[in-house]
Amino acid sequence: MVVFETNFYTEQGEFTRVVRLLGQRVELRIWPDTFTWRYGDGASEQTSSPGSAYPDLEITHRYLSKGRVAVSVDTTYAADFRVGNGGWQHVDGTVTIPGEAEPLRVVTARPVLVGG
Repeated sequence: MVVFETNFYTEQGEFTRVVRLLGQRVELRIWPDTFTWRYGDGASEQTSSPGSAYPDLEITHRYLSKGRVAVSVDTTYAADFRVGNGGWQHVDGTVTIPGEAEPLRVVTARPVLVGG
């Protein structure tokens, strides 16, 4: 049996919103602060990085047995705001958005030597 690192990443990024509150224009600057990866086998990990696509193996997990798992990532957001053209102020606290579980089938592989 060969056990490979499984690569994970999310494309959650910074975004802005403009709302009107009590007649005032309020601008929000919102960004992912932390990511909580749930690998579906009981293991989890918290990172400040969203990971990256292959071949950059930044957020990886090694499954020790085959089977089906449900993986997810919860994203915790932080924010700054400003009223009108005022200065930016930090929002106290954060908001965590639970990620939807995605099915993953963990398989085993056997190395085979082939001649050319």
